[in-house]
Order: sequence, then structure tokens, then C-alpha cells
Amino acid sequence: MKPLLLQIFTWWNGQTIGTRFHTWRFGERVGADEFGNVYYRTKGGVKDKALGIQRRWVVYNGEAEASKIPPGWNGWLHHTVDVAPSEERYEPREWQEPHQQNWTGTALAYRPQGSTLAGGHRPPATGDYEAWTPGR
Repeated sequence: MKPLLLQIFTWWNGQTIGTRFHTWRFGERVGADEFGNVYYRTKGGVKDKALGIQRRWVVYNGEAEASKIPPGWNGWLHHTVDVAPSEERYEPREWQEPHQQNWTGTALAYRPQGSTLAGGHRPPATGDYEAWTPGR
């Protein structure tokens, strides 16, 4: 019962009833990413008459957070690239790290040494800083 109520009354938890119906009626599944987000486009690649381009959308797995979308899928959603990541074979370079969502504002946010939120102590000033004074 709770998932049904969430779909009716919230837009930030996955998809709404309207999105589910629209996806069922007009959508064609293109693929999914490692976070469980599912990507769709209009059936048969039909272009939207109002936009002049094919509609593409994502149904988030859980909370709707745009930073959860990996770079390849982001490029496809925004029509930067024409080929979806599920339709091509891409091997990341050894120096590339896996995509992470933006953790700002959460307990997992980056807190450098000396940050008041990190709980550590700020390193002492080294004396190499001279304050700027206007007109000097």
C-alpha cells in the first residue's frame, strides 16, 4: 500500500502514476545503469512534434537525484551523444574512478582536514600569508 501512495502523492520517490502510464504507453526501454536507474525513449525513436527531437527520460531507482546519473547516460539524456551507453561497448581507462553521486549536504560529504564539520583541528598558520590592504 505504501509504494502505491508514494507513487500517487510524491514525485521524488521513483516515478509517479502519470510517469508510469506515460512510460507504459509511449516508452521504449533503452537500458539501465549500475545504480538501478532505467532509461527510456519514445517508441521507435519517433521525434516529438513540439520539440523536434526524440524524448528521453529516466526513472530513478529511489530518490530522484540528478547527480546519480553517470556521465555516459547524462550525455545521452541531453542529446550530446546519439548512442546510448547500453548500445556501445566502453571500457573505462585505468585512471577513471567509478561515478558517485554528489554527497554535499549528507553525512558522506567530503570534509577536508581542518573543517569544523570534520571534527579535526585546523592546522596552525605558517606565517606566509600577508593580508591585502586596499591602496597599497
